[in-house]
Amino acid sequence: MPVKKTKYSSLKEPSRNKIILFKGISIILVPLIILCVIEFGLRLFHYGNNLHLFVEYKVNADYLVFNPNASKKYFTDQDIATTGNSEIFKKKKDSNTIRLFVLGESTTIGYPYFHNGSFHRWLQYRLAHDYPDKNFEIINLSLTAVNSYTVLGFAKEVVNYEPDAILIYTGHNEFYGALGAASTQNMGSSRFMVNLILSLRKFKIVQLMSNVFEKTTLNASATKPGESRMQLMAAKQQIPYRSDLYEKGVDQFKTNMDAVFSLFSQHHIPVFVSNLVSNDKDLKPFISFDTTGKKNTGFNENYQSGLKAFNAKDFNTAINFFNAANKGYTESANCNYYLAQSYFSEGNFLQAKIFFAKASDLDGLRFRAPQEFNTILSQLSRNYPDVHLVDTKAAFESFSDHQIIGDKLIVDHVHPNLKGYAIMSDVFYTAINKAHILPAASSDGLSFNKLLKDMPVTKPDSLAGLYRILNLKTHWPYDEPHAADSIKSETEEQALAYNLVFKKAVWSDTMGELYTYYTNKNDYKQARNVLEGLALEYPADAGLAEKIAMLSGVLKNDTTTLFYFRRAFNLSPSFERARYTFVLFLKLDEPEKALPYLDYAIANNSAGLNLEPVKAAAGDVIQLKKVYAADLTNIDLINKIAATYLQMGNKDAALIYINKAEKLNNKNQNTQQLLAQIKAK
Repeated sequence: MPVKKTKYSSLKEPSRNKIILFKGISIILVPLIILCVIEFGLRLFHYGNNLHLFVEYKVNADYLVFNPNASKKYFTDQDIATTGNSEIFKKKKDSNTIRLFVLGESTTIGYPYFHNGSFHRWLQYRLAHDYPDKNFEIINLSLTAVNSYTVLGFAKEVVNYEPDAILIYTGHNEFYGALGAASTQNMGSSRFMVNLILSLRKFKIVQLMSNVFEKTTLNASATKPGESRMQLMAAKQQIPYRSDLYEKGVDQFKTNMDAVFSLFSQHHIPVFVSNLVSNDKDLKPFISFDTTGKKNTGFNENYQSGLKAFNAKDFNTAINFFNAANKGYTESANCNYYLAQSYFSEGNFLQAKIFFAKASDLDGLRFRAPQEFNTILSQLSRNYPDVHLVDTKAAFESFSDHQIIGDKLIVDHVHPNLKGYAIMSDVFYTAINKAHILPAASSDGLSFNKLLKDMPVTKPDSLAGLYRILNLKTHWPYDEPHAADSIKSETEEQALAYNLVFKKAVWSDTMGELYTYYTNKNDYKQARNVLEGLALEYPADAGLAEKIAMLSGVLKNDTTTLFYFRRAFNLSPSFERARYTFVLFLKLDEPEKALPYLDYAIANNSAGLNLEPVKAAAGDVIQLKKVYAADLTNIDLINKIAATYLQMGNKDAALIYINKAEKLNNKNQNTQQLLAQIKAK
């Protein structure tokens, strides 16, 4: 019986190849759809962390702040991921703002002082005082226990936030920092795989998988009671010089830093990268690969003889033995260190410097960057016109005994003391100025010596840094059991420092307690110092700036009073702030600078004052001063300026000119009449 044809009979059955293709597509698509559904669900229920570099500032939606979870992208163990500063900056950059981002590690964030001990805060204080009409946003994105992988990762996001320049100090954590070649927080030896994993970590499903793996693996957490962070991060503590692992760390640093410089150069963003400093002179190597093998028996004999002579202070004999030991075996860090100390004691500082550096390079525990890293930074910086090498090392050497860096500027193995951080800030300041990132500096800018004197680092800040180091040295790799004996909490300042370090007190709360302590003692100078430190932490707080201005007025410091009223006005203009500012400018004989604030006060005259005569008199003084500049001996003109100031009720500025007139002629009748008017008021 014939089959009846239908309109569908001509359609062919799908071919075998098409069936295989459809099945293949299904095999791929179905898991992808499932993964997308899981990802969507995880996001819907806010699982995991937002790993973006910045998040919206909760207090003010117009600002962004460093995301405290950003570092979790780089740590395999989330429990020891570190957090950094909370320095806000505007989503939309003002035209009058210079924005600098700081990238790096523990030195860059200011360990052991943090807050106003950091070099970027010294720089911030100086820039603010040298350019009071400019707004500086200096955002420090540095973290402890990270390295060039984090610097590169952060750099990829920073380029999108309108930086005027990037400041970088990194290198000491290359081996043991997160993702380092010898770190417990390692994701493998392939740089490609590390970068792939980092890029995938933004997905919630990858975070879920990572968390499950971390919790179900025997080695899920590196955390062990009593271990310092240094010990937690160091997986392979012995890394011989020029070993495969050493070379891997060098290659990692070179490749990542080259990528950082290339990225910023593509965006034409100036980069200021510092070379590295460490304690070579006063820190014995942590691990020395000495030998007693048959091939090097001469080394051991000569080395022991050298030690005996060294301990007997027979340094010339010690030099001979240590050099003989070095000829038989060149890899002993200790031998080179004692040889350097012997040369130093004998006054041969050039040789001492060479062998101190060699001993540091041979140290098998790589918490100090090898000298090679500075060579890499120097070479790479020459490849990019927008990258400027900041020679911090040369600056530290210039402040060190016989050009050899030691305890004078370094508190442990790599971290500077407060003077060291000040020096670092000075070198960056000079480099930025040289590259014309800043406007032309005025002649009365803050000198380095004045910066050292004025920088508002409180005594508890300084003590807290000391206490952190003393506590650090009781742990591996220092293991000095009596290091903490000097930690005290007897005075109020010591107690506050102790609470900062050991009771994890909030720094801003501690500063509040310190301010109350000083004001109760009527020590207004120290109280103001505390407030100035808080103003560096919270530079956008206009009320805080005004409070410092008022306290400076009590201390009769017109320059500082003016600076902070000016700053308060720039942050949040008001009639009263404008009035205080123009009055102080006139008092200091700067009528040109007073005019903009006078204009604002007239336009926003909430007090109903008649300020037009003051403005007219200020204009008269400006014109008279122009004429006076061409004839400094015209006593009638000088008296006229003084009289105009007196019409305003400005005795201080009037006295400036009366004194000038008296130096020319102390018998001048008009001058004496003006002086009498002042005395009568």
